Amino acid sequence: MELKRVVVTGLGALTPIGNSIDEYWDGLMKGANGAGPITRFDTSQFKTKFAFEVKNFNPLDHFDRKEARKYDLYAQFGMVAAAQSVENSGIDLDKIDKDRVGVIWASGIGGVHTFETEAGNFATGSGIPRYNPFFIPKMIADIAAGHISIKFGFRGPNYATVSACASSANAIVDAYNLIRLDKANLFVCGGSEAAIFPAGVGGFNAMHAISTRNDDPKTASRPFDKDRDGFVLGEGGGALILEEYEHAVKRGAKIYAELVGSGLSGDAHHMTAPHPEGYGAMKAMQYAIEEAGIKPEDIDHINTHGTSTPVGDIVEPKAIINLFGEHAYKIAINSTKSMTGHLLGAAGVAEAIATILAINNDFVPPTINHFTDDPDIDNNLDFTFWKGKKKVINYALSNTFGFGGHNASIIFKKCKEK
Repeated sequence: MELKRVVVTGLGALTPIGNSIDEYWDGLMKGANGAGPITRFDTSQFKTKFAFEVKNFNPLDHFDRKEARKYDLYAQFGMVAAAQSVENSGIDLDKIDKDRVGVIWASGIGGVHTFETEAGNFATGSGIPRYNPFFIPKMIADIAAGHISIKFGFRGPNYATVSACASSANAIVDAYNLIRLDKANLFVCGGSEAAIFPAGVGGFNAMHAISTRNDDPKTASRPFDKDRDGFVLGEGGGALILEEYEHAVKRGAKIYAELVGSGLSGDAHHMTAPHPEGYGAMKAMQYAIEEAGIKPEDIDHINTHGTSTPVGDIVEPKAIINLFGEHAYKIAINSTKSMTGHLLGAAGVAEAIATILAINNDFVPPTINHFTDDPDIDNNLDFTFWKGKKKVINYALSNTFGFGGHNASIIFKKCKEK
């Protein structure tokens, strides 16, 4: 069986540095910083008082009041990002075969705010179980995929992927493979997350996973810096339209890039810590390169997972060097989490979008907030600190790794054919 080619024909983004693709890319190019004090709840009793919140988002700009009450914030973010991608793709909804259009939507946590609110109301109430009838449908992690499908009438494969921070990267890989196998012509895929609430912040504080740099939140997300002290919680959503190549060409779609390789692996090591030698990360990148049918030397750019955690930021560069050898020092590496924070289940798609736009513009966004080299990291690598740069990018790789040892790597190629 001949596998189909898969291209990217639509983008949508709702992020801490921009509520559209144009705003997001502009922020990435300029080295924007989306961090600030948490506005959603009183943080006086919390160890961390800041995050990367989405700004100027009013659900009533997108949904009527009755409809908005049915959706957790994570689903609202997802539906808005998905709608942007559909519009951006130029799809004529009256002309496509909706039986051949699917939705794979990810969230690492799902409706955590809904769960927290309903459980809290019960715990502090009379003890009588008066739960909102929308409690379960708002909370479950697959519901955003369902809502997107319902909104547009897409009747192809429809489900959610959950693999912690790798969730939306897994959604992209699944959509890619189903199109390659001719199970669908087109997918809306991506993910969304909204965990900047007491349970999310408190839970990550208890793990000592997030930064407590409350005196200077703007510099708290500092990937690969010696004085990093954990990731900074972010939120938002991102969407890709993946489409079979001939189907895209036939309808005259704009093609942003071709997806040519994917690699998945498991660390089989620890609940939250990566393999100390980056073995799983290295294998995911290796598998993606092999599937793409290219050589390691063909990779021009890597958008790293780069979370700003003490251990993870040592392991990923080590994996890159182990796989790429001397070529590692010629690759333009960055971490866009320095600007957006960690979008958890939406991180993979947000960074895939950044990678695709880097290819389109032959420009590598910077890694901001670097002040001191870490002696445990090979600083001869090109981390694109502070200032982005022009670079011809033909192949680029995006890495996403999650708690539980889930690793995903995706390779995009500049698509010169029309």
